[in-house]
Amino acid sequence: MGFKKINARLELEDGFVFSGYSFGAQKPVAGEVVFNTGMVGYPESLTDPSYHGQILVLTYPLIGNYGVPEKRVIDKLDEWFESDRIHILGLIISEYSFDFNHWSASKSLNDWLLEHDVPGIYNIDTRMLTKRLREEGTMLGRIRYFNEDLDFIDPNQENLVKQVSIREPIEYGPRNGKSKTIILVDCGCKENIIRSLLSLGLHVRRVPWDYDFTQDRCDGIMISNGPGDPKSCQQTIKHVRAALEREIPIFGICLGNQILALAAGADTYKLKFGHRSQNQPCIEVGTKRCYITSQNHGFAVDGRTLPEGWKAWFINANDNTNEGIRHVSKPFMSVQFHPEAAPGPVDTHILFEDFLRML
Repeated sequence: MGFKKINARLELEDGFVFSGYSFGAQKPVAGEVVFNTGMVGYPESLTDPSYHGQILVLTYPLIGNYGVPEKRVIDKLDEWFESDRIHILGLIISEYSFDFNHWSASKSLNDWLLEHDVPGIYNIDTRMLTKRLREEGTMLGRIRYFNEDLDFIDPNQENLVKQVSIREPIEYGPRNGKSKTIILVDCGCKENIIRSLLSLGLHVRRVPWDYDFTQDRCDGIMISNGPGDPKSCQQTIKHVRAALEREIPIFGICLGNQILALAAGADTYKLKFGHRSQNQPCIEVGTKRCYITSQNHGFAVDGRTLPEGWKAWFINANDNTNEGIRHVSKPFMSVQFHPEAAPGPVDTHILFEDFLRML
């Protein structure tokens, strides 16, 4: 059963307007418009802090048909979601499924968006919209209903990591004589990273993005994913640089890959339209192995700027951008994709085991 049609529109900064109908919260918002080509996984994607400040376009034509699961927290981690809230500013889709059916579903996507005060628009030509974003590059946009006074806003001008990181350290997993301790630097951490570390019997100490962990005792450091420009995280970069000098084992994921590169002395840049999907092919440099990976990022490492002692580890098979770096002799490594998946393939989950062997 449907609901009353309320006109809504997405306006791009270049003047293009896409008209459709409102669902979720009826709330004007402005941010960066990006697209994700995944077929499934909207509960995980919408709660991924890396989308903070963004209006998300889902290219798969039918969305909402399997509803949304009930929130269920076990040992301080949600069973289904990647954080405790929806992080996208708004959702743009082609066709909304008014009826949903799934064994885990407890509510509709519409009700979930209402619960978190997030607007959505359906009946949009997402194919045309995506083609425009690919051709012209990621753009600023705004969702409006009437003629609300609303300026375009570039979220990357802000420190988005500061907005999504935790405020105080949190401990996960049993601490005993056998468990090794990992400091997880939360730059907007997906909870499946924590689940993946705990599955290996590790004790995890999750700390804020600007926390000075350089004097803490630990066996290894994980730098998480997160939103925005990595160069906004100067405190994190400073602390990681100090950890490199102490040769503490380090593993970075997504934004963590960029932060590790900056700490090592390399540079980063903004991609034209980013990588957001669950089917990005990545080649391990020096091999013929190609992994299918889950990704969500708008910035990348400039592999040409890697200093002596560092090398590219993975490259993207579609556009040859950097997808990971590692040190030639020391226990430092990072990847641009998401080995923890959620959503997406778990082909590269073995990298967590590689990290364990480095400790």
